[in-house]
Amino acid sequence: MISWFSALPYGWAFFLATIIDILVIALPLMLAVAMIIYADRKIWAAMALRRGPNVVGPFGLLQSFADGLKVFLQETIVPSAANRGLFLLAPIITFTVALIVWAVVPFQAGVVLADINVGLLYILAASSLGVYGVILSGWSSNSKYPFYSALRAAAQMVSYEVAIGFVLVTVVLWAGSFNLSHIVMAQQGHIFGLLNGFGFNPLLFPMWVVFLISSMAETQRAPFDLTEAESELVAGYQTEYSSMSFALFWLGEYANVILMCVLNATLFWGGWLPPLNIPFLYVIPGIIWLFIKMLVFFFIFSWVRATVPRYRYDQLMRLGWKVFLPLSLLWVFLVSGVLMWMRVGIAQ
Repeated sequence: MISWFSALPYGWAFFLATIIDILVIALPLMLAVAMIIYADRKIWAAMALRRGPNVVGPFGLLQSFADGLKVFLQETIVPSAANRGLFLLAPIITFTVALIVWAVVPFQAGVVLADINVGLLYILAASSLGVYGVILSGWSSNSKYPFYSALRAAAQMVSYEVAIGFVLVTVVLWAGSFNLSHIVMAQQGHIFGLLNGFGFNPLLFPMWVVFLISSMAETQRAPFDLTEAESELVAGYQTEYSSMSFALFWLGEYANVILMCVLNATLFWGGWLPPLNIPFLYVIPGIIWLFIKMLVFFFIFSWVRATVPRYRYDQLMRLGWKVFLPLSLLWVFLVSGVLMWMRVGIAQ
C-alpha cells in the first residue's frame, strides 16, 4: 500500500499506509461486534424458545446500532467518591488492548498488518494487559462490588493464561514458529496430506479442547462470568459505569470474544485454509474460510453461554490450577518427546 503514496516522502507514505491498514481492520471489526451481539441474542432466544431482537430494522438487524445510539446519548456519570482519572481511563485501556491484538492476526496469505516473527508472543503479551482495565475500573469505582469483581477477574485471567501459555507451547513446538502465518501453513496437509488443521491430530486435539474452554474463561463468558455474576455482584466491575464508558467495556469484551474465535481457527483448524487439502477448495478466498470457522466457534461460545450454568468460584479455580495446568504441562513433555522421537527416527 506504500506504493500508493510514492509521490510523498517515505516516512509520510508509511504513516498514511499504516493508518489506512488500521482503519481497514478496526472499522469492519466494530461492525462485526454489532452483528455478533445481535447473533448472540438471537442464539440465546432460539435456545430459550423466544424471538429475540425483531423490531428495529428488518429481522431486528439494527438493534445493536439503536443500543449504541442510546448509550451515546446518555450522560456519563462519575461517582463522587471515585478516582475520576483512573475511572475514565479503565474502559479506554480495555477497548484499546482489544484492538491492538488484531495487528498480527493473518486473514489470509499475506493479508496481515504486522507479519512479525513473534506474533504469538505479541498476542499473549497484549491480551494479558486487558486485566489492568478491569482492575482499575474496580478499584477506582470506590465501591465494594466492583472491587470484588476486579479481584476475581485478576485471579481468573492469570489462572487461565498460564494454561493457555502451555497449550500454545505445544502448537509452537509442532509448527516450529511463533509467526501466525507460518503456524497456519504448517497445518496444510497435516494428516495423510488430506486435512488442514492441528485439531485433526489426535495428539493436539486435547490441547484444542483446553484452549477452547480456557478462551471462554479468559474472555469471562458464561459459565465463567464470575466477574459479572449479577446475583452476587450486580454487574461486577461495570456497576458504576454508564454511557460510552460502559459501551467501551462492551465493545472490548466482544472484540476479545471474536479474537478468541479467530485464534481457535488459526492455531488449531487451519486458519484461512479450507478444511480439506483439495485443490478446488482453494478457489474460495481464504478470508471466507476464516470467517466461516470464526462463526462456528462463536456459535459454540453462545451455545455454552445459553445452556451451561455458572460455575462456583472454587470450581473455576480448581479447573484452572488442578486440571488444565497439570494437563497442559504434561502435554508439553508428551509433544516434545514425540517430536524428538520423530526427528531421531528421520535422522537414522
